Order: sequence, then structure tokens, then C-alpha cells
Amino acid sequence: MAGVNHASLSMPASDGLQGRKRNVNIAGMDSSPGSIEDAEDNDTRDDKRRQPVKRACNECRQQKLRCDVIQDPWTDCSRCRRLKLDCKIESNFKRVGKRSRNAEMEREIIELRKQIATGNAGPNMHQAQSISGGQLTPKQESSQVSPVAVYQTTPSAMSADQYMGSQEAVASLLDLRSGFDSSSYLRNGNHQLKRIEDVMVAPEIVQELFNLFFTYYHPFLPFLDRQQLPEDYFNTSPLLFWTIISVGARRYQSDTTLFTSLAGPVTRLVWSTLADVPQSYHVVKALALLCSWPFPTSSTSTDPTFMLCGMMLQVAMQLGLHRPSHIQDFNKFRRELIEEELRDKVRTWAICNVVAQRVSTGYGQPPSTLYDWTLSSNESMDPNFKLSNDIMPRLEIEKLCDKITRALYTNRRDPVGLSSDQERSVMISFLSRDFDELEERLRPQNDCITDLYLRAANLHLHLSAFFDEPSAKDYRERVLSLYLATTSFLEAAMNLGTEVGPILSYTPYYIYQMMVAAGCTILKLSKSFFSAHIDMEYTKQLFNRTIWAIRGVSVSNNDLPERLAEVLAQMWRLGAGQQRPNNGHPDMDDSLRLKVRCRMSMSLLFDSVWRWREDARTKGRNIEAYLKNPTNPDSNADSSAASSVGPPRTQSSTPGIDPSLAPAPLITQASLGVQSNDGVGGLPSGFMEPNYEVFDPLNWLLDGLVDLPYSYSNLGGVEPQGIT
Repeated sequence: MAGVNHASLSMPASDGLQGRKRNVNIAGMDSSPGSIEDAEDNDTRDDKRRQPVKRACNECRQQKLRCDVIQDPWTDCSRCRRLKLDCKIESNFKRVGKRSRNAEMEREIIELRKQIATGNAGPNMHQAQSISGGQLTPKQESSQVSPVAVYQTTPSAMSADQYMGSQEAVASLLDLRSGFDSSSYLRNGNHQLKRIEDVMVAPEIVQELFNLFFTYYHPFLPFLDRQQLPEDYFNTSPLLFWTIISVGARRYQSDTTLFTSLAGPVTRLVWSTLADVPQSYHVVKALALLCSWPFPTSSTSTDPTFMLCGMMLQVAMQLGLHRPSHIQDFNKFRRELIEEELRDKVRTWAICNVVAQRVSTGYGQPPSTLYDWTLSSNESMDPNFKLSNDIMPRLEIEKLCDKITRALYTNRRDPVGLSSDQERSVMISFLSRDFDELEERLRPQNDCITDLYLRAANLHLHLSAFFDEPSAKDYRERVLSLYLATTSFLEAAMNLGTEVGPILSYTPYYIYQMMVAAGCTILKLSKSFFSAHIDMEYTKQLFNRTIWAIRGVSVSNNDLPERLAEVLAQMWRLGAGQQRPNNGHPDMDDSLRLKVRCRMSMSLLFDSVWRWREDARTKGRNIEAYLKNPTNPDSNADSSAASSVGPPRTQSSTPGIDPSLAPAPLITQASLGVQSNDGVGGLPSGFMEPNYEVFDPLNWLLDGLVDLPYSYSNLGGVEPQGIT
């Protein structure tokens, strides 16, 4: 036994493992043949542990993902099979950094997009490519990119196969494995090209459009932070960012097609954002801007403003903006708001109600506003609920409009909601007193924009005179009050100006709607018995200025402001000589009565369109011919050619309107790549479908009025027939 021990101790150190196993065997613990084989298997496993095994394929290692590849027998991992990748394991494989690859791919994407945008009209680019062997130098590349905005639309003249091929070439570079987010923006060093679908805007243009928005548009709806950077708005809410860009581009003269290009993508972004639940309260801000400055349309049947307004209110209440101090009641988890966020939510809720009230008034619909404790003016309230001096007066004005609507047009005992004649007469006296008190209270802090909204509220109040009986005792006084309210509003609108100059062309849609209603009022009063009691020379001049002011508000060819301005001009000229004689009776003329009575104060507008349609039908007139040669209200000629006005569309003879604020130049079909066989101007699909009705809520009145140059299978996203 001692010899055995000596032998075991004298074994070489390099064979220590075998020595230990032999000692075990010699000691008699396990001397069977099978135990020796097990020991050899253990040796093999220990060697494998010392040599690391590559258990993931190259593709999964590149992405640092778990891999289920089976090496013996070889079976591709599930990810490679799903993505149809080459599943393999290489001992010398090393992960590739994404930054360098992303930078190269971004350069290729920008180059491809420039080629798509230029198409066959870019011989200079091809020449530059041939000089540099197909590759542009950084200097050449910078000279090829537009300094204003980089965007690409789908030319109708390009075949679908060509367009899809180009898109596939770009999409092939946007591999998910690259980590590049194609839906947001392109990174190019320290510069960022903001992108939405096929529209990309350079950073300097983003800043310029933001400046335009906050300078000209934001004073009408002052609730956003001007000190916040565009990048911060983008990170907070892409929809709010692109809405600000779209509003700022409405009259962007450096690139008159940018607004058109943004309309379709931003509209689709609106609906895709609303489809996501839950929402951010910054979406409510974007909807408030869209309801105030909607994308132009030639037909109210395709105008989603009233629907978006309802969604704005519902989203705001779902998020608890009407109870900002108890926001945890509307969240899954308890939340504590900081003071700045609390004030921002109170401000957003106030603007939400202001916009909703203006939309309901302008569209002649019942309001869905909620003026609750959060928007009260109690001095003892939490200071975080106190609204600023530029928002509170606007809110008080809209509260008065709400009071007018509910008092005069929400009678449950009447089929159309009108209050009785006796009730209406009493309520108007009280409401007029409320208006005078509000006007006096706002006088110390009253700016020109607040005063304009105040005049609009007064017009909203007195438009109810068209529902009065001509035999009423105070009928003439009521009509006179209406005339004074109308002229006061129109003068305030056409003399609107701030330190930046005349700003009527930047006013929200609500002001345009009230201007059309005011124009219809002047027209109706001038063609009635009341013309004997007013200065007709001044009234004619005011009406003519109103026509040009409405045309100046237009931002696109053939949109509603342009069409309704033409309707007003035709009604003025064609209505001459139709005044009924005054026979000395107090009820000698009932022409001021309305046949359309269900649209509240806007009933006059719909009634006027109805009367114009009846006259146009009997005389076989077509508004499309007049839009090419706008009617001059002072002209007595009967043909559209003879009634063509002098100033072009990009100029204005209206006092108080700066010609530089006129609509952008007309977008021709050639500039859009659209060709038409009949010469009628076209617009890209998804922006403003050429539906040639004027006011579609009155479809039953307007059907058959005009000849449609195109036919449609539906109204959404279908290109007109005949366009190649």
C-alpha cells in the first residue's frame, strides 16, 4: 500500500487530472470499465468549456438578439427563416457600427429623393453626375438641394410603375436592421430635415415658418409658447409640429406649393393620430389650430372641421382637461402636475372652448362647449387657473355668443328651435345690455383683434332680426341695429392691422364666415325697402370692399371664399331692379324673411345661396365661367366676359388689405404635372377635390346647378377622370 501511495505522488503535474482519477480507481472507489469512459467524456466537456462556443448566428449577433440556431444537425434560426436571411456562423465575424452605415445610407436616400423630385427635368444633375463618375461631391450636393424646402409629390403624368419603382429603391435603403426611423426625419450632421411622407422641410425653413405662424396667426389664438423651439414641439407632438408648419405655410411666398404638398400628408397624420388611444393633450392643441385654419376645400361636404371640433372636445374631456386639478381621476396611475403643466392644461381647455364656440357659430350649429368652474373668473381661485389677459377677453366674448345662441335658438317648443317673437324681443334687449357691459369692461385692454371678435358677437346677436315679423312694433329699429352691427364689423375687419401691418388675410376661418354673413346682410338690406333709410353710396362701396376682402382671404384657387365671393357679386348685380315697391304699409315688404331657418344666425347665408341658385337655374348660369372672370358688383353687364374685374387675384383694391397678403399665385396644372383635356384647373388628390357645389348641406337645392367636368366613384382620394 505504501508503494502505491508513493507512485501516485510521483506523477507529473501536467497530468494532474488523470492522476486524480487514477487515485480514485486505485483506492477502489470505482474500478469498473464504464467509469473510465465517463471520465473521458468529462474531459471532453471541460475542454469545450475552456473554448467558447458561438451559439448565435451572424445576423442575430449583429442585432444583439437571442438566437435559436441548431448547429448539429444545422438548422437555421427562426429569425433568419422569417426574414429570409442567410443564417451562418463565422468565427471571424465582427459587429459593424451603425453610425457609419447610417450616414452612408442617409446620403444615398437624399440623392435618390433629389432624383425622384427632378425626374426627367434635371439635365444639370445628370451632367454633374457624369462629371463626377456618378457621385456628387459635397459641394455639388449642397448646390443641388433646394435651400427652401425639399419635398416630392407624385406627378400625375408619371406612370404608376415608374413611381413605385423609385419608391421601392428608396424603401430598400430603409432596412429595419439599420435602425433608421424613416417616419420621423433625416439626420445630416447637426442639421435635421423634417419629413412627413414624401415632404421634407429644411431646418431653416422650419424656423421661418414658425416665425410666420407666431407673428401673423398666433395673435388670433394666443395659447402656445413662442419661446419653445420647433424641435421641442416635434418631440412633444409631431401632429402639433406639422400643424404649425401647415398654418405658417398658408401664404408662404418663397414656396407657394409647399402648403399644397403638406395638405394630404398632414390630413392623414390627423386621422392616424386620432386612431391611437390614449391621446396626448397636445393633440387638442393641434385640433384647435386645424379648426381655426382648416385646409381649403371647394365643398362643405368634404370639410371635416365641425367633426374635428367635436373630437377635440371629446379628447380634451377624456384626458380630464376640464378637471385639471383632479387629473388622477382620468388616469390609470396617480399623477401630480407641476404648476406650469397645470396652467398649460387650463389654457388649452379655455382655447378648446373658444374654438368650439366659434366653429358652432360659424357653421350655424348648436354649441357643445362647457364653461364650468375651471373657466370661471372667481378672483379667489387658485392662481394657476387664472387666464392671461390675451385669452380671458376672448373667452368672455365667446361666453356671450353661447348665451345668445342658447337664448334665441334653443327653444324646445319650436320645431326649428326659435324662441317666440315676444320672448325674442325681450331677450334681445337683455342681451344687448350684456354686450354693452362686456364692451365697457373690455375697453381698457381691448386690442384690435379682440375688438373684431366683439363686433362679430354683436353681429351674431342682431342677425336674429331676419326672423322677426315685419308687422312687429320695433321691427324697423331691429333692422337698423342689424345694419349698424354689420357695418361696424366690416369696418373693423377691413381696417384690421397691428404693428406688423394689415393682417386680415391671416384671420381664422370664423372671421371669413362672419364676413360672408355680413355681405349677405348688406345685400339683403340694400335690395329691400330699407334701402331708403341708409346711405346707398356708402353701402355699395362697403359691399364692393367686402367682396374683395373675402377674395383676399382665399388661399387656394376655387376654394370656398373665392366661390362665395363670386356668388355675392352675382347676387348684387343680378338683384338690381328686383326691389319691391313701398306702398306705405308697415308690412309692405317681406323680402327680409328667410326660407332657411334651421341654421341659427347663419340661416341668412344658406338662404341667400338658395335664392341665388334659383335665379341661376332659371337663367342657365354656371359659376365656373365666372370664377375665371370674377364678377364686378358695380358692373351692369350680363355676360361674364363683360363683368370681368380689373385687379388680378394677387392684388387687392380693398382699403386695409396689403396686396402682399393676397393669396399665393395660382397653382397651374403644368406645375403639378397634371394635364386636363377641358382646361379646368385641377388639384392634387387628397388636397381639394374639385367638387363644384357651393354649399353641400343644401344638396337638395344645388343639385344640377353646374356641369361637372369630372365624374367620381367617391369623394375621397380618387383622381378625376381624364387626368393622365
